[in-house]
Amino acid sequence: MTRESLDSFGLQDLKVTTPQLLDILRNVTKPSEGDFREDVKDRMMEFLDYVNKTGGPFVINIFPIYNVYKYGFDVDFAFFDNKSKFKIVDGNNTYNNLFTFMYDTLVCALTKAGYGNMDIIVGQIGWPTDGYMSASEENAEFFYRGLLKYVARKEGTPLRPNRDITMYFNSLTDENMILADYGPYQRHWGIYKHNGQPKYRIDFTMQDRDIKPTVVKGTVQMPKRWCVFDGMTDHNETVVLKDYEYACYDSDCSVFGAGATCDHLSFAEKVSYAYNMRYQMKNQNMQKCELVGAFISTTNPSTPDCEFPIQILTAEVVDGGSAITKRY
Repeated sequence: MTRESLDSFGLQDLKVTTPQLLDILRNVTKPSEGDFREDVKDRMMEFLDYVNKTGGPFVINIFPIYNVYKYGFDVDFAFFDNKSKFKIVDGNNTYNNLFTFMYDTLVCALTKAGYGNMDIIVGQIGWPTDGYMSASEENAEFFYRGLLKYVARKEGTPLRPNRDITMYFNSLTDENMILADYGPYQRHWGIYKHNGQPKYRIDFTMQDRDIKPTVVKGTVQMPKRWCVFDGMTDHNETVVLKDYEYACYDSDCSVFGAGATCDHLSFAEKVSYAYNMRYQMKNQNMQKCELVGAFISTTNPSTPDCEFPIQILTAEVVDGGSAITKRY
């Protein structure tokens, strides 16, 4: 349908495809075993036939932090410094990092399907900074630095050597409302924080300079106030738990994931964090702080490892004299 619509407007040069995740592939121990899962193989063959006929690329999304734990690999195998003690030997080819391993696994799957020369584009790749084990700003910076140097060398992979690999980073900013079916870290892919501050150093020019991206201009921080829990023990525990769970449901508590930055907080501190996230994501609406034990504080409740964020004003729509602030 999309291809036909584009053709009808004379846009034959535009390519049409659908990005895929690596879970379309069978679990393997080496790339040469790469193949599509039996339960999706028929549909994939139809898809490949269509993409091939229309000249489109095969777009794959690769999330190393997810796959390194899925396969039980050493986390160092996800990076590009070749210092991981874990390596995969497949015939004459040796794989020192997860990206080339997964990329060539896809190449083998395409070859077995009869499309060994199909162009591959990496639609999404990145490293999260929170919400998961090994998800941190330090690791994200290290991952991107190695990835950019790898791309700049144009070395390709053992099965497709000496070539450029087109890829797109995921993502520019965090997305605090995105579904997190694969884990809390899905809300923390951003190179930038929600307030326009870069999280770490990254050189988009691929010159490996030790610099941070430019700070986003024009952001306006809302007043320095937080909605927090008073921590009193005379509250009904059932009601507190209910309000805590509701606040998380209505905002973003992904930083409580195992190994995440705020996982170490006490229960009372987690309640405060949840209350504040709801309050901030509702644009500091005072009514959103009407929860059991909640009050507005001008004292920053952040800990050395866990930041209690403040909302930013990104856009304002005036309707009938009332201002409505959009979420970041």
